[in-house]
Amino acid sequence: MRLSTKGRYAVTAMMELALHSGRGPVTLAEISHGQGISLSYLEQLFARMRRDGLVVGVRGPGGGYRLARPASEISVAQIITAVDEGADPAQSGGSDVEDPDRCLTHDLWQDLSRQIYDFLDGITLEQMAQDPAVRQVAERGSDAAASSSGGDRSSSSSVA
Repeated sequence: MRLSTKGRYAVTAMMELALHSGRGPVTLAEISHGQGISLSYLEQLFARMRRDGLVVGVRGPGGGYRLARPASEISVAQIITAVDEGADPAQSGGSDVEDPDRCLTHDLWQDLSRQIYDFLDGITLEQMAQDPAVRQVAERGSDAAASSSGGDRSSSSSVA
């Protein structure tokens, strides 16, 4: 499994949805503003996560995105796999050698990749959202966003 910025941003954005799940859909503009992630980049990530059934788009006023399943049913590994083509745990774990029989360390990287995947597959959005440190950071971020925008949720992004 390859860990990339794409996967990190996707997990961060999904945490925003998990933390706000009781308050309705979240716009990509809100996530972009709160997390400092480009809106166009978020649109690409959410298209992939929507395709993989992780998020659902809600159209109209007050629309945005919400989790397609409960946070307890979405693992970090599922999110990373959805957005990063190189995150498939069946891959050789970063070996660029085409013939695994010729790569002396193929099995090592394969095993490491599987262990990373298994570790991240054992962590759900719900578990992360319940972490006191995560909640503290989220509260600081929402307080700062509310004071800078006056608490207005009028900014939006189109949902396809």
